[in-house]
Amino acid sequence: MFGRGAVWSVLKRSKEACGIYKLRGRTPFSPYTQNSFKFFTPPVAAHYFHAFQSRLLPKGEHVPHMRNFSKMVSAEARHKEELKMLVTAGSHARKVVGIWLFGSAAWVFSMVVLGGLTRLTRSGLSMTDWKFTGTLPPLSDEEWLQEFEKYKQSPEYKRVNRGMKIEEFKFIYWMEYAHRMWGRALGVIFALPYSYFLHKGYITVRLGLRLCALFALGAGQGLIGWWMVKSGLEEPPSEYSPPRVSPYRLAAHLTSAFAIYCGLFWTALSVVMPEPPAESLTWVRGAAKVRRLALPISVLVGLTAVSGAFVAGNDAGHAFNTFPKMGDTWIPEDIFEMKPLIRNFFENTSTVQLDHRVLATATLISMGVLWWSTRKLDIHPAVRSVIGGALGMAALQVTLGISTLLSYVPVSLGTAHQAGALTLLTFMLLLNHTIRRPSLSLLKSLPQVVKAH
Repeated sequence: MFGRGAVWSVLKRSKEACGIYKLRGRTPFSPYTQNSFKFFTPPVAAHYFHAFQSRLLPKGEHVPHMRNFSKMVSAEARHKEELKMLVTAGSHARKVVGIWLFGSAAWVFSMVVLGGLTRLTRSGLSMTDWKFTGTLPPLSDEEWLQEFEKYKQSPEYKRVNRGMKIEEFKFIYWMEYAHRMWGRALGVIFALPYSYFLHKGYITVRLGLRLCALFALGAGQGLIGWWMVKSGLEEPPSEYSPPRVSPYRLAAHLTSAFAIYCGLFWTALSVVMPEPPAESLTWVRGAAKVRRLALPISVLVGLTAVSGAFVAGNDAGHAFNTFPKMGDTWIPEDIFEMKPLIRNFFENTSTVQLDHRVLATATLISMGVLWWSTRKLDIHPAVRSVIGGALGMAALQVTLGISTLLSYVPVSLGTAHQAGALTLLTFMLLLNHTIRRPSLSLLKSLPQVVKAH
């Protein structure tokens, strides 16, 4: 809704900024390059050249290899500049690698949404075992009965779904099975192109190491998911407690998914936009001012998302289904009843929901402050577009959260709210990537103000 125009604007502006060297007939050399060329600039170059010619060569001779040596130094400087690029095999390589990384990030986004559906339909505990490579689903009535018998031994069936029919079990089983296999498919979609691009020489060492770390984190995500599910298959601490997964493990599972998504999306942006959109030093200084607010707000957005995971893990959305008050009071009396005190922020339903409300409100206010403080600031139009989109998304996310709470957490609104959290985080990633500091070579080529076209 908000993202398509903002992302396109940033990519278009970045392309124009990267083309500024061609328009000026200059090459973006690094400080190292400029120091190397001091030796070959007048009057220093003339002095050393004539000294070399007069003392070491007979009169009338010339130096045929001096020009080649200069080209060699220039090539070395360009090579050092290219080392900062994640993909150095040309624009086509950057394009295809970028598409692959954006596609992988979108796949992770869909995984988060599917995970929310699985949790809200109470399908996550339907499969009582796990294998790293996965297994085929039940293909016969006998196999389905065997799986159903395994589920009947779980606390969830005994306390929540007693009397469930086989057809109802099939639905929750397919939901959990789809979630697991979708994650395994992501591993294949990621690994095969990675191997191909590595073979073609598209991927630098720095990018390769980063992608290996993300792949390892993705593989570990499956282990974290089973670790989470296993906690829900254990008997609850009391006969009155409903069976559910550990809120700590659920938060770890969701936070890990968010981290993988952020890593993929940021890396994809870095591949297709090696330089931030900047056409003047005035806009660069404006971006630096935006950066002072954007970084702490991004941290706040992340904390709010993690607190939402604890709301889900404690089923806190089914309590205090009123707004703005929590029941008849603003602050429940039992927010600090657990000992030690720190447990209340992760296990106490009242405290967890109050914490999420406060963080969400603070996020929306902070986004409003960011927009207000930058409305008269001289910044790149792409930056202004992303800020406006982020503010709109924050308002929509708060609206979704309140609607979900007042409606007693329906599956549709709950899933949309979880997707909204990741969408807002996407806007903050895009904003921080757009306002990052340009390279020194780009800074030296920029005018003070944007020239009128």
